[in-house]
Amino acid sequence: MDSPPPRRRSGCLVPVLLLAALAVAAAVAVPSLRRPLYLAELASLAPPDTLPVPVAGVTPPQLADTWGAPRSNGRTHEGIDIFADRGTPVVSATEGVVLGVGTNSLGGNVVRVMGPGREVHYYAHLDAHADELADGQRVMAGDTLGTVGTSGNAAGTPPHLHYGIYRAGGAVNPYPRLAP
Repeated sequence: MDSPPPRRRSGCLVPVLLLAALAVAAAVAVPSLRRPLYLAELASLAPPDTLPVPVAGVTPPQLADTWGAPRSNGRTHEGIDIFADRGTPVVSATEGVVLGVGTNSLGGNVVRVMGPGREVHYYAHLDAHADELADGQRVMAGDTLGTVGTSGNAAGTPPHLHYGIYRAGGAVNPYPRLAP
């Protein structure tokens, strides 16, 4: 019985390895190519027990727990207000992915960041968004998202950041995690 002829190597192993190496390099260099894996990693992490205050220069003793305070139209406050001078940098409290950079009637200029454990961190009443900030962008704790202002329904109030945290079950009070 004759054995089959030996398989010829076409010499394509080197180009295949080169293409694989380029794909890995692109995934590392271009965060959007890694986003699905990164989002899964974020979702699997437990939310942090403590968070830094997301307004530059503001310390925990300066905070007041405004959670649940009455608001217009029978609403209650689903977050806390962090007062600071207009233009003070607002920074991400967690590592995460920017879900939205935009505006709405209540919050004015807003940014939403999904952090560990699928918690959505909501930053509202911004004077301005950070210029380079975009939906889908990966951010680290401390990255600038915008600046303190009075946009949305905060017009006529002292400049502040409305900071809220949302889970699948609804809003949670951020104050205990900012002022341990």
